[in-house]
Amino acid sequence: MSNISAKLVKELREITGAGMMECKKALQETEGDIEKAVDFLRTRGLAALSKKADRATNEGAIAEYISPDDKTGVLIEVNCETDFVATNQTFVSFVKLLAEVVAKDDPLDNAALMTLPVPGRDISIEELFGETVGKLGENIKVARFTRIELLDSGALAAYIHGGAKIGIMVQFALGNQASAEAEPFKIYARDIAMQVAAANPIAVRREDFDPALIAHEKEIYKAQAAESGKPEQIQEKMAEGRLNKFFKEQALVEQAYVKDMDISVDQYTQRVAKELGDSIAITAFTRYDLGSTN
Repeated sequence: MSNISAKLVKELREITGAGMMECKKALQETEGDIEKAVDFLRTRGLAALSKKADRATNEGAIAEYISPDDKTGVLIEVNCETDFVATNQTFVSFVKLLAEVVAKDDPLDNAALMTLPVPGRDISIEELFGETVGKLGENIKVARFTRIELLDSGALAAYIHGGAKIGIMVQFALGNQASAEAEPFKIYARDIAMQVAAANPIAVRREDFDPALIAHEKEIYKAQAAESGKPEQIQEKMAEGRLNKFFKEQALVEQAYVKDMDISVDQYTQRVAKELGDSIAITAFTRYDLGSTN
């Protein structure tokens, strides 16, 4: 397929970071199939792992709310038309209020959220939307929200980064609920939320990965090893080594801790657990990137 558009080449370059000529060749080899072209480039070592998060198409803000007992948390994304409004204090306060309402009233979806009362006022959220749109002069919509409620011993931690463009919520299991109030745990929990923002892991631990994703990665690494021309036994070891490297980069507990690259996140967790005389486990995390559907 020789008729490859410059737009498609540019898109592949943005996804993989490979050169323009390599991207064009990959698209020609795969008849313009962008997913196959990514794999083609990765097989030849010309592209890193692509998470392929959708690029933001709207402005807006992400807000978080955690209840005083650290057991109920919300991440919410609200979109607007311009960055000027996204950073406006009226808009920012509005988004934070919505997060609190979701935490308190647990609406099923956006439609249910609109019917809820505004705390301290005799109007609905839908009416508040109308007021806010009138003040700001832009269309506003709730893109999504996630509400998390812990039923067993544990705690939540949140972190908002990049001008409210990235939002993180991390869930922890604790042996003793009192540990959630300890200062060393609070510092640790925020550090882990910041780790997720900075290092963008795919899952908490290797056992949590989608088997289909791992199978796909193995195929890529085997193809890379085959390109080396080394004996099959060596190729197998090369593929296994690359898979282990993948886990160390993409599994949260195996990642190098960003504030101390000499230890892993798991080692940091065990160090804090020992200090508290308790057990700590990272059980899940939620990440919002503004405009992404992932």
